[in-house]
Amino acid sequence: MTVLVLGGAGYIGSHAVDQLIDQQYDVAVVDNLQTGHQGAVHKKARFYQGDIRDKIFMESIFEKESIEGVMHFAANSLVGESMQQPLQYFNNNVYGTQVTLEVMQKFAVKSIVFSSSAATYGEPKEVPIKETADTNPESPYGETKLMMEKILKWCDKAYDMKFVALRYFNVAGAKLDGSIGEDHSPESHLVPLILQTALGQRNELTIFGDDYATPDGTCIRDYVHVVDLVEAHILALEYLKAGNQSTVFNLGSSTGFSVKQMLDTAREVTGREIPATVTARRAGDPSTLIASSEKAKTILNWKPQYTDIKDIIASAWNWHKNSPHGYTDTHN
Repeated sequence: MTVLVLGGAGYIGSHAVDQLIDQQYDVAVVDNLQTGHQGAVHKKARFYQGDIRDKIFMESIFEKESIEGVMHFAANSLVGESMQQPLQYFNNNVYGTQVTLEVMQKFAVKSIVFSSSAATYGEPKEVPIKETADTNPESPYGETKLMMEKILKWCDKAYDMKFVALRYFNVAGAKLDGSIGEDHSPESHLVPLILQTALGQRNELTIFGDDYATPDGTCIRDYVHVVDLVEAHILALEYLKAGNQSTVFNLGSSTGFSVKQMLDTAREVTGREIPATVTARRAGDPSTLIASSEKAKTILNWKPQYTDIKDIIASAWNWHKNSPHGYTDTHN
């Protein structure tokens, strides 16, 4: 039986494929390569290039493959871009999920692990955030993720299709041997932006706002190592295979780090100066997002290994300095 990984050529998806194969799963990958890289996909996975919104294409894969479960990472994911292009986000994220679920229903595939987001919460009333917190997204991106969760809930009620939605915060780091890592164009994530500046590929790091109600004025986020994050996805798949009920889990380190703290740690790890400048806040950015992951630790027995921010940045640095131009350097 096969696990189908949607968005399996992307940053998190490619690490998921890698770990699934390492754990002896049979894996098929769908990716339209809009932001992913075919060179990131493990050679033992069967790769299908196409779009999850294309129902005929999706049905052809379900006909070919004996799929027991789906991991869904295929989504546009930039908060700022979603504020400017909401229709693109609703079309790709929400409609893409609808088509996926229609095909799953047709082929009686009953398990899906869904890559959701802390953006579903918006500005939290309490930190750390628990799964019971109010959901009030502040961006179209967060709204799409919440809508996708709601569609899953109703598919469970109607079709007994079970899901785990994993709401996570900032994912960082790379596979420890440096063979796969983060490569976006344009890049929007803080850790690679800092490290590209360390490599001299950017003149300086831009810090969006230093007037937040935080100790140093910069946004605080919760960082999870991509290897730990993927482990939780595999545990969630096993949880569903064991016949458990649909649910939602937060995945975080339960510790927040400000933008300035991340920058200072990266300076220490890389031994480079890394110039930075402060500019105005970005629309849609809450000041503090920190997750409580107690539920995932208790129910899934999730045990994140790489919780020291220095280790997370060091693994990312290993990838960036050895592959300064991403997958064009290493694979393609």
